[in-house]
Amino acid sequence: MNGFGGFVLRRAIGTVVTLFAISLIIYLVFYATPGNVAQITCGPRCSPVQVHQVAQQLHLDDPLYVRYWHFLQGIVVGQDYSTGTSLQHCSAPCLGLSYQTDQQVTQLILTKLPVSLSLVFGAMVLWLVLGVGTGVLSAWRRGRLSERVLTGITLAGVATPVFVIGLVLMIVVCGQLQLLPFPQYVDLTDDPEQWAWNLLLPWFSLALIEAAAFARLTRASMLETLAEDHIRTFRAYGVGERSIIGRHALRGAFAPVIALNANNVGSAVGGAVLTETLFGLPGIGQELVHAVNVVDLPVVVGMVLVIGFFVVLANAVADVLYAVADRRVVLA
Repeated sequence: MNGFGGFVLRRAIGTVVTLFAISLIIYLVFYATPGNVAQITCGPRCSPVQVHQVAQQLHLDDPLYVRYWHFLQGIVVGQDYSTGTSLQHCSAPCLGLSYQTDQQVTQLILTKLPVSLSLVFGAMVLWLVLGVGTGVLSAWRRGRLSERVLTGITLAGVATPVFVIGLVLMIVVCGQLQLLPFPQYVDLTDDPEQWAWNLLLPWFSLALIEAAAFARLTRASMLETLAEDHIRTFRAYGVGERSIIGRHALRGAFAPVIALNANNVGSAVGGAVLTETLFGLPGIGQELVHAVNVVDLPVVVGMVLVIGFFVVLANAVADVLYAVADRRVVLA
């Protein structure tokens, strides 16, 4: 269990345990709360027969631990569901059936996930380039007018809600200047150029908010690294400032950026609700809002569980990348 391999194994075990704990918490929050769970799950328009059918599918007459076991069993090996006239098998990982459409929640998520991933990963490239670049430039130009201007811009970016930026960009870029079309999602495999062209505005809307946070973190990390003894030694030996920043200071300051980026990618998969709703993108965020509005509880539970999975997975990846950037983490 020593060394980098042991570190990765410990993080993998911790990830599995965390995912198990998340599934338990989600199940207790949505299925073990007081009230008629079958009626809530089925929705307000269900007949008494449908409510009784839902109660049987959820095993509500069984003890709580048995019901949770059936929930886990569906995720691991699948489960059979009665649709009233026939028996439908839900393959693993089974997150249940939507009581609005009788569609498997897993299949519903898989159809929406590419949209959210396209939005998040495209925005990630932009927020890293803009945020890290601004942070490095701000640290390099410390005490000058340009540094104060950049600091003011980043503070304004952190304080501005994403829907305000999105609305302003749509009004100016799409409405007045007509530089870009109003976003309409196109599948990447159908037309890569139109896919990128239609997502450019949502990417910038989401990236500008995140870039402000990355700029502040990069600036603080760079200033801390530039004040260390080995940087002063490089300067004493006449090493150029650009070389110091590009080859030495930036590498030392990049570890916190890696951790923040991995965490933001995980949370942004589910946190881009406002962006998807504002631009009409049919992703996980918009589907979650719709499921909450129509009280489609299996879809809500499935979406929340998948979002939690991405957050935990992203943090695990962040730990590994952090250890790659700084091997002292392996010994912790």
